[in-house]
Amino acid sequence: MALKCGIVGLPNVGKSTLFNCLSNAKAQAANFPFCTIEPNVGVIVVPDERLNKLAELCKPEKIVPTTVEIVDIAGLVRGASKGEGLGNKFLANIRETDAVIHVLRCFDDDNVVHVDGRIDPVRDKEIIDTELQIKDLETIESRIAKVQKQAQTGGDKQAKQAYEVLARYKAALEQGKNARTVELVNRDEEKIAREMFLLTNKPVLYVCNVDEASAVSGNAYVEKVREAVKSEQAEILLVAAKIEGEIAELETFEEREMFLQEIGLEESGVSRLIKAAYKLLELETFLTAGPDEVRAWTYRRGSKAPQCAGVIHTDFEKGFIRAEVIKYEDYVRYGSEAAVKEAGKMSVEGKDYVVRDGDIMHFRFNV
Repeated sequence: MALKCGIVGLPNVGKSTLFNCLSNAKAQAANFPFCTIEPNVGVIVVPDERLNKLAELCKPEKIVPTTVEIVDIAGLVRGASKGEGLGNKFLANIRETDAVIHVLRCFDDDNVVHVDGRIDPVRDKEIIDTELQIKDLETIESRIAKVQKQAQTGGDKQAKQAYEVLARYKAALEQGKNARTVELVNRDEEKIAREMFLLTNKPVLYVCNVDEASAVSGNAYVEKVREAVKSEQAEILLVAAKIEGEIAELETFEEREMFLQEIGLEESGVSRLIKAAYKLLELETFLTAGPDEVRAWTYRRGSKAPQCAGVIHTDFEKGFIRAEVIKYEDYVRYGSEAAVKEAGKMSVEGKDYVVRDGDIMHFRFNV
């Protein structure tokens, strides 16, 4: 599944520094706006300790983790919706992503200039929100012009429903609210919303880029951000991007763990961010385990067994017969597939089985 998270924010908030920590790609991190003109794309591994544990038991030839694409999008500025600072190009890059990682500068540093002169993460958030909302409003008004007459005079039920959804979005955007705050009442409305590809309807994760001293408990800037986003039910993550860069350069796992302990962190901000991005996209992981490979497979939360079979190969879904399922905890407890079967802990599931995160799956199919 080629799923993308886009990193957005004003220039010089730490986006490219964070991207460099996340990915093996090296975006230019310079102290001036627009140093990232083309979006940098990095394919990052989603940390999953379960793979290592299964590998200890299965002794496979290879381990294959799951991944997510991260896109470093050049810094937006006030007026981007009207083309300022190459804004139209950057907004198009955001439209192509599945979710947004919004980086907010929550640190003081006289050596790193701010595009607006002073540090204010809430104002920065509002600038980005406004530019995206203006673009979404243009999209909504264009759609309304196409369906309004049909909805009001043509007796077209679908057009009427589309118009009602569009009108609710228009009202929210005109009030300075993001499209994601609009409640949809059924699947038909959700389908209409998806087809609009609204920028502010994408799920968002706010990343507060802090200094080392604030990496664990945050600071006054972070508290202001918490207050500003509490109505959005969005997750906030603290990351000290500069320190994360230093951690990423350490050669061994032991050195990195020691560094984290020294600054009071149990897990790196990068690892937490990748997991949070995966969760933001409503993704989960099922596993396959054997002597050839131990592998993580990505699927949408709520998917049923045939759909997950199709993640491996379309033939698996077409010819699905059943799924043999072992819970990860049972596999670890008993130590092998054979021992799990002997203990009666392997279940056989049909087409209606909803796959759970961490399920170890074996699909039976016939094409």
